[in-house]
Amino acid sequence: MSLRYTLVQTSTVNVPGAAGATYNSGLNIPGGAVDEIIIRIQGTMNAVGDLASDTGSIIAALRIVLNGETFFDFRNNFGTNATTGASATSVFMNAMGSGRSQDVNSSTTVRDYYLRIPVGRNIPAGISRLEYTIQYSALGGAFTNASIEWWMRYNPAMQNTVTIGAATSFLSSGAAGGVTQEVVVRVPQNVPGVLAGVMIQGGSAADTMSSARVISQSDYSIDTDYWRMLGGDIRNGILFAQPAAAVANGLLTFSQKSLGNLFVPLFNLSLQDDLRMQITTTAAENFTFTPVIVSSIVGQPQPGAVQTQSVPTSVSKAILSVSDAQA
Repeated sequence: MSLRYTLVQTSTVNVPGAAGATYNSGLNIPGGAVDEIIIRIQGTMNAVGDLASDTGSIIAALRIVLNGETFFDFRNNFGTNATTGASATSVFMNAMGSGRSQDVNSSTTVRDYYLRIPVGRNIPAGISRLEYTIQYSALGGAFTNASIEWWMRYNPAMQNTVTIGAATSFLSSGAAGGVTQEVVVRVPQNVPGVLAGVMIQGGSAADTMSSARVISQSDYSIDTDYWRMLGGDIRNGILFAQPAAAVANGLLTFSQKSLGNLFVPLFNLSLQDDLRMQITTTAAENFTFTPVIVSSIVGQPQPGAVQTQSVPTSVSKAILSVSDAQA
């Protein structure tokens, strides 16, 4: 039942910089029970003003394919190095479990960022193939001594297979006073499981979506702050780094909301149909809706080592724990 951490790639090329860039890479990984992927990005900025918020704000898109299966497909709809408040990346990832997107904030210029991506897949013994595409938006200046590391965490006690489906985009017709429209969030047809949640991003760092209704779960529309209460955000549930606020011992900033970003917990809604919602917006913007699908683990992992305490992990339980729905 042992955990095992394996470093599978280190690169000084596939890193952020003064200009936006997209990198494609592939690597061989050992077989076993892949619980999660841990990405670590390190480097030094020229000045504190080169990045206003956490490092996740400059990850414009990330797509990961394991043995031919795309299981993680996320894009940041509007974040840049100048965006203030918690990034969409951090809001989304930390809604699936605390600490999935975090910076060491002990310097105004030195960045040490961790991104923990849930996987939950038993892959065959031997060598498997991981492919990824990562796109960065530009920093405000050069990023020196930069590196990125990819780690695999193997854990036979994992409980969920997790798939982050491709986002559904929707151009709202919002206007003053609010316009209500129906949105059909498409979910992958070949992926078994249930919907644990959906990440909604607007087109700017503003709450132009005033309310949302999950048709199968609510008889009425629920305003965005109500959703944030249910999701655990209102109790200072959003934690992120601001380089300008760094102190020697490290310091993160509490917040109740990230304008333009909202994670809606769905608590394992069935996949008998696409996700149908009604949203009310006050301005015309291009929204994206990113589904989180979880299912039971299938197959058997390779034999574990001698660790005697298991470490059960479950994105479904993490979303319920982070939210305030059961408090």
